[in-house]
Amino acid sequence: MPKAIPAAPVILKNFLEIPYDELEAMNLEAAEAAEKLPAAELEKKYRAYLRNEKRLKAVTLCFSDIEGRFHMLDYDKHFFLNASDNLTFDGSSIRGFSSQKESDLRLGTDWKSIFWLPSDVFGPGKVILFGTVLNRDKTPYESDFRTRLAQLARELKKTRGLTANVAAEVEGFVVKGSNSEQAYNESVGFSLISAGGYFHSLPLDPLKAFIDTAAEAQRAMGFRNEKDHPEVAPSQFELNFSYAGVVRACDLIQLYKLVCRQVAANMGMTATFLPKPVSGVNGSGMHLNLSFFKDGKNVFYDKKGEDGLSKTAWDAISRLLNHAQELSLILNSSVNAYRRLDPHFEAPNQIKVSSVDRGSMIRIPAGNERSARIEIRSVGPDANPYLSLYALLRTAIDGEPLTKDDGKRDRVRYLPGNVYDAIRLFRGSEFIRKVLGESSHEKYVFHKQASADRSPKELGSIVKTSEVLFHHDVTTQMLWHKF
Repeated sequence: MPKAIPAAPVILKNFLEIPYDELEAMNLEAAEAAEKLPAAELEKKYRAYLRNEKRLKAVTLCFSDIEGRFHMLDYDKHFFLNASDNLTFDGSSIRGFSSQKESDLRLGTDWKSIFWLPSDVFGPGKVILFGTVLNRDKTPYESDFRTRLAQLARELKKTRGLTANVAAEVEGFVVKGSNSEQAYNESVGFSLISAGGYFHSLPLDPLKAFIDTAAEAQRAMGFRNEKDHPEVAPSQFELNFSYAGVVRACDLIQLYKLVCRQVAANMGMTATFLPKPVSGVNGSGMHLNLSFFKDGKNVFYDKKGEDGLSKTAWDAISRLLNHAQELSLILNSSVNAYRRLDPHFEAPNQIKVSSVDRGSMIRIPAGNERSARIEIRSVGPDANPYLSLYALLRTAIDGEPLTKDDGKRDRVRYLPGNVYDAIRLFRGSEFIRKVLGESSHEKYVFHKQASADRSPKELGSIVKTSEVLFHHDVTTQMLWHKF
């Protein structure tokens, strides 16, 4: 008797999986359309796409809280299309959002922000969009700084004709083991995956394998990567991507961190964006390169200006330097961030501007009429990018310029050396209170104080367990209720 031929396996799932080259083309096309087409037209286009693409199972809608944590909700595709004008969530369960008595918040959809995801990193059958957090009456929620940043960008364009462009350089570390932040113990510390350093890790060592995998995913998502490399410290990385409008630049920062965390997790490791996870080596920063354009021209550029910068650029620098100390809690938003501001490790803790000194909080990179910019180096990688750029733009435009007393010798000022001093300066600043609004100002400082209270006042030379476990970027939410 001949053997029976087994039946071909039935394919039960047929979810969307897109090759990387096609994925990159789709994401770049979407980014270009977002700059040229009105939101209503894009909503019509992508609604039709979601309806017609049978292999899509869910839409991921994401947003960031006031401290910068990245939150994601997956909606069934059909439910999302039918109920997108009435998507609600419990704001009181989001740290830094609403109180229990005003818990219901809504989510709107920014149809300009669609991304298709690499299925081998995130799983098949999903797209991701950024949400706008709304009150019950559908007005913008005041602590959603992505929405506030978008409003500010529109206002600058309408009233002054200015477009703010940003390129971010975000550094991080890869350490051994999954969930290594949650398992952190100060007596052991983090275990580094590589002893290599700046530009010279072996091509197939774990750090380079991580960098290559993350960079491939980011290129496929339309990041327009420029260079990807190990950084100065062992196990440290930086993946550079091109500049964008200020809101999209912040979206890319949040997705960059998400991609890095997921790629590392898939490899059995942890990507951490603690500013100083390891003592004795360089910390991680999030350098923000800022420029203003008007009618297609870079208004920060002046061939004859000092260091190639215009008066507009120098005015912005003056205002940022003047308000640097009170901005510090926004740009360096954690207990751990003040370990990074150590002058022994190229730390940008000096309140000054320089074209050569990397200890300056603002640097002037070499540039031309397209690339002239200011580099704000003092920002930590764990800062809320939307809140940071909102505060920086408002300060660059509306802040008080730095004044000098000709009768006194110039002395270098420094950023706060610990989070307690930063909190005190933030609390006492009427300018920052006005920029953020009373409620957001109080809400933000309340949570920063809570973080500070959970750690020793003196930083010391050892990264403490408390500053990792109670860090706002680490997913240990249940611990906050046990303190």
